[in-house]
Amino acid sequence: MAIPMATPPRALLLAFSLLLALPIMAQDTTSPRTITVSGEGIVRAEPDQAVVRFGIVTRAGDPETARQRNAEASREAMNAVRALGVPERKLRLETLQLQPRREWDPDTRQWRDQGYEAIRQVVVEVDDLERLPALVTEVVQKGANRLDGVSYRLQDEKQARNEALLQAVTEAREKAALMAGALGESLGRVRLINEQSFSVPRPMMRMAAEAVMMADKAAPEPDAYAAGEIEVRATVQVVFELDETPSGG
Repeated sequence: MAIPMATPPRALLLAFSLLLALPIMAQDTTSPRTITVSGEGIVRAEPDQAVVRFGIVTRAGDPETARQRNAEASREAMNAVRALGVPERKLRLETLQLQPRREWDPDTRQWRDQGYEAIRQVVVEVDDLERLPALVTEVVQKGANRLDGVSYRLQDEKQARNEALLQAVTEAREKAALMAGALGESLGRVRLINEQSFSVPRPMMRMAAEAVMMADKAAPEPDAYAAGEIEVRATVQVVFELDETPSGG
């Protein structure tokens, strides 16, 4: 007597049919041919803003006197900046320190207490670069005795970045078209694009202590504050597909 076989479950039949279809599906998913290139864009622009960092250093035998002298000198220097028409929002206190001052005595080979030192650093953003030499001279004459540096930058950095990115993408496409054309191929659609890097170096000018002291007597030459140009660089990587139809066919 024959024993009737059980009907296979529907799930088993579905799995079996999928296994049979796998080789066919694998043949239909071949990876497209691609070409990968990089592009760089460089935009040169004259800076239109300067950031000046100057310090006020005062010393005294006790901390309170050092602090008071520093506050008075700082007030004079900051008022000189305000008198040049710099808005209050462009002027800020960055650091304030009050610390014991010691000097090494080579004869006794010991540290000797020399009272206290107060240090205040002020940052000023200057939108009119023609005012920069006068500003440095004024703050030094009115109490600042340390210039920590002048750095230059662009107020509208975004515009320069966008221009550099457009140049980088254009260069990438030109390179890809050149390489593909040399092999008798033509470019297809963009498969992937990545922004690899973006940089905006900020030129900085530093003045030695002697130069700062000279500014107390006469305004420095404007040429000494020449900022030059800022180079905005952007690089991208782009992956293009290659068309199935050759460019000559």
